Amino acid sequence: MNRFLKVSSSPHINSKESTNTIMRDVLIALVPAAGVALYIFGIRAFWLLLTCIGSSVLAEFLFTKITKRQTSIMDLSAAVTGILLAFNLPVTTPVWVAAVGSAFAIIIVKCIFGGVGQNIVNPALAARAFLLAAYPEHMTGWVLDGMSTATPLGMLKSGVSADLPSLMDVFLGNVGGCIGEVSVLALLIGAAYLLYRRIISWHIPVTYIATVAVITFLFGRSAFNVEQVVYELCAGGLMLGAFFMATDYTTSPMTKKGQVIFGIGCGVITAVIRLFGGYAEGVSYSILIMNLLVPMIDKYTKNRVFGEAK
Repeated sequence: MNRFLKVSSSPHINSKESTNTIMRDVLIALVPAAGVALYIFGIRAFWLLLTCIGSSVLAEFLFTKITKRQTSIMDLSAAVTGILLAFNLPVTTPVWVAAVGSAFAIIIVKCIFGGVGQNIVNPALAARAFLLAAYPEHMTGWVLDGMSTATPLGMLKSGVSADLPSLMDVFLGNVGGCIGEVSVLALLIGAAYLLYRRIISWHIPVTYIATVAVITFLFGRSAFNVEQVVYELCAGGLMLGAFFMATDYTTSPMTKKGQVIFGIGCGVITAVIRLFGGYAEGVSYSILIMNLLVPMIDKYTKNRVFGEAK
């Protein structure tokens, strides 16, 4: 009887997780925030979500066909990019702008660099930054109940505090803002699901949010005011960015120590932009900047390898 020993390189541990299963869990986690967006903003939010998801999937399909690569739309990563981009858009954004942003995210930021797992920055956030630079008039229109309004952070930035919505409205989502960032409750429900499924760990979101809280408490618009700190943590895109975009596997550090550094860096940049910059929100730019530093963070925080000589 002949016996064969199969020799292969590491790793030797198989996992049931795949890109498809991970992205599926992310989509499930985004359902509560999407439901709140549809309830608050109505049919326009539906068309934005549909446009971004459809355009992202179509852009990836066409790119892989034209370049004769293996079709990758079934891994659901394009759909996740689409819904995250939609979450970062005002409800007044024209659908053609959403389609342009989706194509930019998939083709320029993701596919040209090699596809899923090869992009150097978060595709949805890069597309948002591109749209904000290319079509600022379409990216700064905030509407609630059919009436133009300002975001809570915009009001704080301009010094208009008398008309600020209540903390409860900010927590539940009855405020102006991008369609996916307004309801902290919905985002926390989705985040809890991701933590339960171990799709993400606590290191980046907790250190990110805690850093913003500490800096806001010490140097904020109303220093040493805990209620004001909680308000600013709930307002804007901090929760969306901390749990759903800063934790992106491809563009975040691999080690736990690196993730803590990454979260602190995101928090410092966000707080500095919010408090001392000319822009009311700083989440998108903070994550994009820290994405570029990930290779250096990984280099200096990598785990020591035992059993090998230099």
